Amino acid sequence: MRSAAVCAASLVLGLASCDIGKITVKTTSKVLLRAQPSLKMESDYELARQAIPGTLKTVEGFWMVDPENPNLIRILTEGYCQYGTGFVEDDWEAAKFAKNIEQTDYHNERSTKIFTRCLNYALLNLGERWQKGIFGTPDVVAKLLADTNINCRFSLLFAGLALGSLVNHNLTRIEMLVNLPTVEAILNRVLEMDKANPPTDKAHAAMPRIALGMLATARPKALGGKPEEGQKHFEAAIALTEGKYLLPRVLMAYRVGKANNDQAFFHNQLKIVIETPPSVWPEQRLANEVAHRKARRYLRHEKELFQ
Repeated sequence: MRSAAVCAASLVLGLASCDIGKITVKTTSKVLLRAQPSLKMESDYELARQAIPGTLKTVEGFWMVDPENPNLIRILTEGYCQYGTGFVEDDWEAAKFAKNIEQTDYHNERSTKIFTRCLNYALLNLGERWQKGIFGTPDVVAKLLADTNINCRFSLLFAGLALGSLVNHNLTRIEMLVNLPTVEAILNRVLEMDKANPPTDKAHAAMPRIALGMLATARPKALGGKPEEGQKHFEAAIALTEGKYLLPRVLMAYRVGKANNDQAFFHNQLKIVIETPPSVWPEQRLANEVAHRKARRYLRHEKELFQ
């Protein structure tokens, strides 16, 4: 009897020393990671727009229970960057075309907040040195990149994407513009990694190319823009995804077409997008729905873009 009581007491003490919440979250995080592709396969843009913020906040709640959980950090890193790109920036762009200054400023500020979250989660996985050094001198960043191995490819990619987006939404702030060389260095380091170890996820393989294409076409030719270089990056992203990932073609049409004042190129590339069903790549259906949405918007404004 005494022996049974001792065992029971030991069991209670053992359970008390465990964090049941963390144990539950560890199991849940594995399920969430496996379930993540379902959102990328969503065909209803509005359904996704309404679902993603609540999902991200739920995952963020789990992360607060288990802040070192790599699965949760990975989901939040990618989730905030993709929500920013696919939805918040879409609202920002729509407001710009509508010439609604108040809404443009509002969504620009929201974009800054969302991409800051993406960057912060990416830096959590990259570690303390990156958290302290990402805004350092070129030499500091170069040393960080040299010491970052292939296992950090995911976090490094999204750190570069997030920082680049933050610069794009803060073009009037000199302290943000000075980070452009860091963004380019990060993306080129990711490409080096990809040459040695090509990613199995073709969409992730295309992302650094798309981002470098955006960087090369961010300024007019007269101010140092390089549309020819940008087009090469976009075309590489298209080739990597066998033309099934429609976002690089949309961005190429808009940015290279405008930079070169080439309306025929702009129109023909967007026509290809519109004529390609979003379902051509089921695993990236939502991204392709975003691409169709952008293509239709650009075509609606074609005349004013090429006056």
